Amino acid sequence: MSLFNQDRKGPETLWTFEHGVLEALVAGVEEGVIVYDKDFRVVHLNQAAAKLFGIEASEVIGQIFSLEQAKNFRSKVMAQIMFSALAPVVVRRSEPGAYPQVIDLSLEKPPLELRVITNQVADLGKRLTGFVKIIRDRTRELDLLRAKSDFVTIAAHQLRTPTTGMTWALTALAKETNLSKDGQEALVIARKTASHLATVIDELIGLAQLEEGKFGYQFKKTALEPFLDKLLGELQVVAQEYQVALYFERPGESDLTAEIDPARLAVAVAALVDNAIKYNVPNGKVTVGMKKLADKSYLEISVKDTGIGIEADDLKKLFTKFFRGKGAEKSAAAGSGLGLYLAKNIINRHGGEIVAESEPGRGTTFRFTIPTDPKLIPAGE
Repeated sequence: MSLFNQDRKGPETLWTFEHGVLEALVAGVEEGVIVYDKDFRVVHLNQAAAKLFGIEASEVIGQIFSLEQAKNFRSKVMAQIMFSALAPVVVRRSEPGAYPQVIDLSLEKPPLELRVITNQVADLGKRLTGFVKIIRDRTRELDLLRAKSDFVTIAAHQLRTPTTGMTWALTALAKETNLSKDGQEALVIARKTASHLATVIDELIGLAQLEEGKFGYQFKKTALEPFLDKLLGELQVVAQEYQVALYFERPGESDLTAEIDPARLAVAVAALVDNAIKYNVPNGKVTVGMKKLADKSYLEISVKDTGIGIEADDLKKLFTKFFRGKGAEKSAAAGSGLGLYLAKNIINRHGGEIVAESEPGRGTTFRFTIPTDPKLIPAGE
């Protein structure tokens, strides 16, 4: 059964629903649905769409909705949905020319956040007969997300000041020479706890900024070997504390460069290396490598450890927010479950991808790519 049947032939051909099936299907759908033919003649508008547009369906059904008509139409919401170029902010979520087309629209009057999915409609002979748009109102959903992010940001900032003061006090106390052995051991634990708390606070602030699209990236051309060399040098202190050897396998090419945000990418790499160190075994090792991928405009950075490994079921959830695997939960190492989530988002923002391979009890290897061609970097957060 095709979506449309011809009601009558001629220059004013109007498409109607076959036995009212489509109308019955979309009448009670929460999302707005608008159907139109190849000439942009509106065939159907469900109740949700009419309410969202602030119009009666009878005003547009059977009418050709051209760009010029849209510019003067009283429902600016419908106009901007039909012709996204009229919207103030458009974010494309699908490849150009591919169907279904998915875009996010941010409208100003009224303030709305909409996701619009456009798909083609074909007849039994697979000939294009029209299009259907499904409109999802995400305004309340995104308002709640912003409220949550605001709360997390405010709470984290409020915690940061006393945590900084506590860290300063513990550092000053560590200089005292008349502490008992028990006092020294308690001080070591307190300093580790304060350091972990500071890390969690920073991760929560980063999470809130990332989810609002306000993480803030400053890309610049960077020589990657010196970048990694410096970062791994700073992480040697952590490796020594956990009795783990940290190695850097330098690339064969010494002039590898890419457009990166050094501060943000350092957060991602540090999270991977920090995990590799802390979830390792005494006298274990962590090896960081980098290479140019053959015949591709990407380079690959890998972090390989000899640690506790990750269960196969946990690998599927590894990069989700607040997730900690079974092995990690049994380990003495503390974690927030945010490090890998942030790392993946940072790497994706750079135009790369990250994967993990692991064998429980034998270790884990993370590999991620970074494009060497700036054109492969996404346009925005």
